[in-house]
Amino acid sequence: MLSPDLQKTSSSSELTQSAHILVVEDDELIREMLVLSLQEEGYEISIATDGRTASQLLQTVEPSSQQLPYDLIVLDLMLPQINGLDICRWLRYQGNNIPILILSAKGSETDRVLGLEVGADDYITKPFSMPEFIARCRALLRRNQLTTQSQTSTLQYQDVILFPDECRVRVNGQDITLSPKQFKLLELFISSPRRVWSREQLIEQIWGPDFLGDTKTVDVHIRWLREKLEPDPSQPQYLVTVRGFGYRFG
Repeated sequence: MLSPDLQKTSSSSELTQSAHILVVEDDELIREMLVLSLQEEGYEISIATDGRTASQLLQTVEPSSQQLPYDLIVLDLMLPQINGLDICRWLRYQGNNIPILILSAKGSETDRVLGLEVGADDYITKPFSMPEFIARCRALLRRNQLTTQSQTSTLQYQDVILFPDECRVRVNGQDITLSPKQFKLLELFISSPRRVWSREQLIEQIWGPDFLGDTKTVDVHIRWLREKLEPDPSQPQYLVTVRGFGYRFG
């Protein structure tokens, strides 16, 4: 049985989803019904029985973080201590885009419009159909997953993470600054780990076929890139020289 305030649990089903849902509902019967139905779908569930508990949980969320602890909030409006509208409004004011599905006994058009205007993604009135509730949860999770994937596309090799859309690189958890050519070189290398690239191939890919400079330009940029990436540039772990052929990553 779930605790009255907060309990995190996960299903052992082979169909377990990766989504983590926060259910904020003060009515015990409805809360248990929601949790059991979501667990049967394989979702990981946390619960809060009042607005203050929910707010405390959500205050641990970094607004700009792309690794949010919850993928969806199922939110009752008429909660003790802090109402659901205030929670929804506060999250959106913080710039937090966690999908929110409101459940409410308030079913007038004005109430639904208000809930959506303060930032909810969907609104269901009580009583409601459980299959419809599950379908709406799936739709919000699917939409959020697609959005998140498009926003967080990365290339990674061991401790090196490259964010192409942001032109940003992180090594061992620290952002590093690269010139445009260094960034393009790293992007090329990390896209094809362990592939050996000759100097001529790198010139053609990064500088273009019309480049008239010396191929030693590649060596200079590799050296600079190693100084940014490698713990010990004299003993490179990432950008490795393959004598007689060129360079490879990893």
